[in-house]
Amino acid sequence: MNAIIEEYGYKRNILASNLALNKKFHFAVFLPQYENLEYWKSQIAGIEKAAIEFSKFGIVLDYFFYDFNVASFKEAVKKVLKFDCDGLLFAPIFYEESVRFLSEYEKKNIPVVMIDSNIDSNIEHAYVGQDAFQSGYLAGRLISFAVKNERQVLIFKITREIESTSVYLQRIDGFYSFFKDHDELTNFKFSEITIKDSGIDQLNLEMFSGINSVFVPNSRAYIVARFLEHNNIKGVRIIGYDLLKDNIEYLNKGVIDFLINQRPEEQGYMGINHLYKKLVLQEDAERTHYIPLEIILKENYFPARK
Repeated sequence: MNAIIEEYGYKRNILASNLALNKKFHFAVFLPQYENLEYWKSQIAGIEKAAIEFSKFGIVLDYFFYDFNVASFKEAVKKVLKFDCDGLLFAPIFYEESVRFLSEYEKKNIPVVMIDSNIDSNIEHAYVGQDAFQSGYLAGRLISFAVKNERQVLIFKITREIESTSVYLQRIDGFYSFFKDHDELTNFKFSEITIKDSGIDQLNLEMFSGINSVFVPNSRAYIVARFLEHNNIKGVRIIGYDLLKDNIEYLNKGVIDFLINQRPEEQGYMGINHLYKKLVLQEDAERTHYIPLEIILKENYFPARK
C-alpha cells in the first residue's frame, strides 16, 4: 500500500507542481504531409486525440510537415533542428536522411519517439508501430495458407517517386524469410515488379500472366485489385496493408483476400502518450511498443462505430 501511495503521490506531486507553475511541454511532430493520404490522416487523428487529452497537463504540439521528396524533408530538418522543444515525434520515411538527422538531433539530448518506421542505429530511441519484418513474415504465411498446387507469386511494388522506405524493405525481407524457413514449400515461385506512382497506368495483362498470388507490401493493394477486377481476372489471392477506403471496398468485394492493419491512429496516440509519460510524469516508459499484427478479412471487418 505504501508503495502505491508513494508512487501515485509522487506522480500527483509532479503534476501538481507542473500545473502550479503553469509549465508547458512543447512536443515537435515531424511527419509527412497528410492531405489526401488516409494513412497519415489517421496518424494525425490519434496525435490530436492525445493532444486534447493531455493539454490540461501543459502539452503543446508544434507540427513540421514534409512532402514525399528528399528536398522537402531536408528543408523541414533545418526547421526542426532550430526549434526548441522537450520531445520529438518523428516518422523516418527516408532512411539515410533520417539516420543523418537523428545523429544530429542527438546533440539536443531530447527524447525521440519514432512511428510507422523503426531505424536501427547506435542511438536508442523509442518506437511505436509494427514489427515490419514480422508483418512480412505473416504475409508469407497467408500466401502459403491451404495451398498445395504450384503457385506463381508476384511481389508488386508500387512506390512513390522515392526509393523504398526501410519499413517496406523489411516487409519484403520478412516475406521471403517465411519461405526460406519453410523449405518444404517448393511449389512457390516468385517474381517482382516495381512501378512508380506516376506509372500506375502501365499495368498490363502480361504482368499477371500465370500469377496466382500477389503480395503488395504497402497500402496500394487496391490498385492491383482494381486492375484485376476491370479485366475480369479471378482467383488471384491478394494480400496488402492498411484499412484505406479503396482497400476495404475490394476486400468487401472479395478481390483482396487479406489486409494487415497497422492501426495508424493508435500509433499516433501512443507516440504522444510515450512522451507524456516520460516528460510530464517522469516515468520510465517502455522503449518499444509493437502494434499487434491484425489480419482483416471480409468476414471480420467491422467499421468503427462513431
